[in-house]
Amino acid sequence: MTAVEATPVTEESKKQPLALRVGAELVGSFFICFAIYTICTLDAIVSNLNMAFIALLTGAAYAVMILIFGRISGGQFNPAVSIAAMLTGKTRVLDGILYIIAQLLGGIGAGAAIRFLLPTSEQVPFKSWLSLAVNGFDKASISYSTLANLGLSFGITLAVVVELIAGLIIAATAMRGMGEHDESNTKYAVAMGLAYAVGTTITYPVTGAALNPARATGIAIFAQNQGLNEEPLQQLWVFWICPVLAAAVVALVIIVAAMISSPNKKGAKTEEGDDAQEEVSAETDEELHADGEQDEQDKQSDAQGNADEGIERD
Repeated sequence: MTAVEATPVTEESKKQPLALRVGAELVGSFFICFAIYTICTLDAIVSNLNMAFIALLTGAAYAVMILIFGRISGGQFNPAVSIAAMLTGKTRVLDGILYIIAQLLGGIGAGAAIRFLLPTSEQVPFKSWLSLAVNGFDKASISYSTLANLGLSFGITLAVVVELIAGLIIAATAMRGMGEHDESNTKYAVAMGLAYAVGTTITYPVTGAALNPARATGIAIFAQNQGLNEEPLQQLWVFWICPVLAAAVVALVIIVAAMISSPNKKGAKTEEGDDAQEEVSAETDEELHADGEQDEQDKQSDAQGNADEGIERD
C-alpha cells in the first residue's frame, strides 16, 4: 500500500474484469477524440463556432463518456490522469499502463476515422480541415494568422505554461473525484467536464487545447506531411510533457499531504489510547479500593458474629 489509500472512483469499477475496463477506456477515448476532432474540423470550414462553444462541447464530450463508462473503468480517458492515479495508488500500475495503451489506440482510431471520413477536393484539401483540430504553437497555433498581422506569435514558453496550468486543474479534479467513495458518478462527470472546459478556455487560442496526450497524438499522426505550417509530430512532445508533469506535481502534493497527516493521525490515536488506559487504570483502582473496604466490612461482621456466639455459649 502506498502513502495514499488505493480507492477507485466507484466500488463497481473495482469489481469489473480488467478486459472490460480496458475496453471501456478505449471506446470512451475514441468517442471523446472523435467528438473533439469533429467539432474542430467542422468549425474550420462549416460551423464557425466561437471559443465558448468549443470549450463547452469539449467538456460535454468528456462528461458524457464518464457518465457512460465511469462505473466500469473510472472514466480516466487521459494518460496524464492514469499516471497520476498510478503514482497515488488509486490505480494499479499494470491497469494504468493498459489504460494508457487503450487511450492512445482510441485517439489514433478517431484520427483515422476523421482522416478517411472527411471529404476533400482541389479547393478544400485535407489540411484545410485540420487547421483547428491539430495542436501546435507558434506557426502552428490557431491564432497565428491573426497575430502575424500584428507582428506577434504564441511561442513555446506560453504554450508550456498554459498547458501545464490546464493539466494541473484536470489532474487535481480527477484525483479529488477518485478519492471519495461517496462521490456519485454524476458529480464526478460534471466536475471533470467543467475542468476540461476551463482547460480548453485557457489553452485553445495558444495551442488548440491539447489537454490530453491521446487527443494530441491521434490527430497529429494523420496530419503529418499534409502541408501544415509546422509538422505536428515535431511539436507533440510539448503535449506529452506538460500534462504528465502536471500529473506528477498533483500526485506529489497528494503523497506529501498524506505523509504529513499520517503522523498526526497516529499521534491522535496514541493520545486516545493513553487516555483510555488512564481511565481503565482509574476504574481498576476504584474497584480495588471498593473491594478492600468490602473485605474490611466482612471481617468486622465476622468478628462481631463470633463475639455474639461466644456470649450465647456463656
